[in-house]
Amino acid sequence: MFKSVRSFIGAKNYKESLEFYKDLGFKELTLSDTMTYFSISEDLGFYLQKAFVKDWVDNSMLFLEVEDLENYLDNLKSKNLTQKYKKVRLSEIVINDWGKEFFLHDPSGILWHIGNFKN
Repeated sequence: MFKSVRSFIGAKNYKESLEFYKDLGFKELTLSDTMTYFSISEDLGFYLQKAFVKDWVDNSMLFLEVEDLENYLDNLKSKNLTQKYKKVRLSEIVINDWGKEFFLHDPSGILWHIGNFKN
């Protein structure tokens, strides 16, 4: 019955955020001058809006589950995102009871939890 769930996130600087998500490897589909759909696969993606409401963006979090967490973190580090985008932050891996994750803040402050669950 259901096919997908897609989040909407805002951008303080829309152009910078567009470049950031392309650098992460997302595919870009421009829907209008104020909205872009970014996807990893046919069913995994989100909408980036040219809209900034500080309280909304400051409280936005997404969880991206990946198969090889260590490899993905190494891949992100190799892109030098924290040097290219001054507000981007990237953490090391944290081990939790449920699995492992690291954190990535996008240029607007959106917090991505990137992790995998214990089997």
